[in-house]
Amino acid sequence: MDSANKTSFTRRDFLYRAAAVGGTGLLLNTMNAWGMGIASTAAAPPQLSGSGKGKRVLILGAGLAGMTAAFELGKLGYDCQIIEARAFAGGRCQTARQGFTLQELGGEAQTCQFDRGEYINHGPWRIPYHHQSTLHYTRLFEVPLEVMVNDNDHSIVYLEDAGPLSRQRLRPAALKADLRGHTAELLAKSVKNHQLDAELSADDQHLLLDYLAHEGQLAGADLRYKGRSGRGFSVNPGAGQLPGAGTPSDPLGFKQLLASKVGKVYSAVQDFPMQNTMFQPVGGMDQLAKAFEKRIGKKVRYQTEVTSIRQDAAGVSVTFKDTRSGKAGKLAADYCLCTIPLSVLRNIDTDFSDKFKQAVKAVAYAPVGKIGLQMKRRFWEEEDHIYGGHVLTDLQGINTISLPSTGWQKKKGVLLGYYNYQTAAIEMSALTPAERAEFALAAGQQIFPAYRASFEAAFSVAWHRVQYSLGGWAEWNEKNRASAYPLLLEGEGRVLLAGEHMSHLTGWQAGAIESAWQQIAQLHERAGA
Repeated sequence: MDSANKTSFTRRDFLYRAAAVGGTGLLLNTMNAWGMGIASTAAAPPQLSGSGKGKRVLILGAGLAGMTAAFELGKLGYDCQIIEARAFAGGRCQTARQGFTLQELGGEAQTCQFDRGEYINHGPWRIPYHHQSTLHYTRLFEVPLEVMVNDNDHSIVYLEDAGPLSRQRLRPAALKADLRGHTAELLAKSVKNHQLDAELSADDQHLLLDYLAHEGQLAGADLRYKGRSGRGFSVNPGAGQLPGAGTPSDPLGFKQLLASKVGKVYSAVQDFPMQNTMFQPVGGMDQLAKAFEKRIGKKVRYQTEVTSIRQDAAGVSVTFKDTRSGKAGKLAADYCLCTIPLSVLRNIDTDFSDKFKQAVKAVAYAPVGKIGLQMKRRFWEEEDHIYGGHVLTDLQGINTISLPSTGWQKKKGVLLGYYNYQTAAIEMSALTPAERAEFALAAGQQIFPAYRASFEAAFSVAWHRVQYSLGGWAEWNEKNRASAYPLLLEGEGRVLLAGEHMSHLTGWQAGAIESAWQQIAQLHERAGA
């Protein structure tokens, strides 16, 4: 690089380099430090003045967005009525426990057979610390939280396509230590051999060597990586003489690590939403939905399926079908806040303009599948000493096996047997619940010898086949963010939209909540006008 380019180094240049070196996590942390972040930014609902008394609002959907809107608009005096197609509130904020039923479109009915007290969050299942909008309501409603272990260095990485390390149970701590150690050694040698003289002063090189020696735990004058305790011991330290001091484990070879391509599962910094420790409500994620329902449940009309939406200068009318009796009905209001997923809304009869209808149709929804497996004993704790976190694997159709962050050292537990997306989720959804369980067990058995023998019950979901959801979350791209998103944010006439799809936090509860905050402010402004 010439001197002219050096002097024109910009923030944009730095961000590009941050992304290249540290990935998305470093990029987002840098942007947030500069006040440019795109993380969840709202920590409390908008402070709105004035009154909504005398005005009626129809809210379509009793998910988190709909219930947030009803709760906040109710404070202002609006008369809110929520129409919910399901028999319960929460939308995709669901937890399967004993007796919970689910029937996918074209599939057989499932009733969860887990033991009492056991559950799986088959919808959202974790809350990062910076989603303060979600935490605002867990705090306000006194929903107790516990830590969710989202990253566990003592878990397992198991890869079929890893060259010399294929089909081995590897600990993330060992992979991280060895990759960082060997890389630090390589960079330290390049500094000592004056290969960076053009970039760094002598003082800079000295400081960099100090850092690399510490970061990679490099030993001796030649700064060699010989392993470190953080990667684990082959025999753990204990009392007495030998082997009281423990036996260090041998590091994996650098060429071996490179050939295995295990670097694809390793990152020094997680993506911004994926913090090492996160939160979950005690007893299941649906505790947040139940806390909302406790406060605004009387406003919800359940098992009421929207069939059409009409509006004119005077107000909005919605026709519906009672799914229990089959009878049709009609409700009217001054305004409508629709939180129905766009994947479902596009199939409802509306009098939206053609342009608005096209915007509704422009967004794809993610095929997503999960399965919970109840095990009669916690072999991952007893035999492998793994407490929470994820097992990372390239086993086809699995993606992630996640171990529970609750019920430590109890006899039984429910783990997440797979969390798949896109093509894998579509293929899995074609199987029966029993076939999905068999698929998950066959895969898990390759990693844990006690997997199949410990299995007791399963509960699975394919969100793209769930009526009233038809997908896990909205998947915007750059093109429709620029064209459709602004139109949908504006709404049309007396109808406004809210939900995770109306945010940049798609797939997160914070997206649903913050979109509701934004849209109720817009509704209140229009109502006042």
